[in-house]
Amino acid sequence: MDWSIQDIAKLAGTTSRTLRHYGDVGLLEPSRLGGNGYRYYDERALTRLQRILLLRDLGLGLPAIAEIVDRQTDDTIALRDHLTRLHDEKHRLDRQIASVELTIEKLEGGEQLMAEDMFNGFDHTAYQAEVEERWGADAYAASDAWWTSMSSDEQTAWKTRLTQLNTDWADAAGRGIDPSGTEGQALAARHVAWLAAIPGTPQSRDYVLGLGEMYVADERFAKNYGGVSGAKFVRDALQAYYA
Repeated sequence: MDWSIQDIAKLAGTTSRTLRHYGDVGLLEPSRLGGNGYRYYDERALTRLQRILLLRDLGLGLPAIAEIVDRQTDDTIALRDHLTRLHDEKHRLDRQIASVELTIEKLEGGEQLMAEDMFNGFDHTAYQAEVEERWGADAYAASDAWWTSMSSDEQTAWKTRLTQLNTDWADAAGRGIDPSGTEGQALAARHVAWLAAIPGTPQSRDYVLGLGEMYVADERFAKNYGGVSGAKFVRDALQAYYA
């Protein structure tokens, strides 16, 4: 049994154009071509597409996705890994929801807040598997050791610094300034310096520019800068910084 490109596009929440592009770059070949030139996909192709979409949700670019999918040829093993990660993320989100609901309940009732209840599900190791898949176990280990070595005050100061940087990015983007201008480039320099201060972070032009593209592609990152338009401003400023 196979399905037409239009059927798969509709079921997968994507477009025929995207599927054709995946085929053109060798990421997802159709199982066969019909007499009318239409592309058709069998069960094996659908399994590969499912893996592609899961990896795309992590913010990976197509070259990285192709490398991972081609390296792990056993679809069942690969999908079990993805399933474990999805269950872990669901569990973490359930804990966060319960934590926030409890905080609201106690605030409305005038009850004392308990720190151990407020931060259930906010563990910073939640994205360990994602970081290791993107940049390797050594990168995660170095950054994790650095973070856990900090005192609570130092961690708070770091988060404050990051929040201010993201706020300044969103503000600059909202004012429509030139990303290659003085203010945009000052923000880019702050951003590069912030990345450089994190142990295990690759110190290269390609890495930083790749992050800029990821900010735009992944809504989890884009929201830090006020949405996709803000993320595009960050990307453009970083590109101008390395031009």
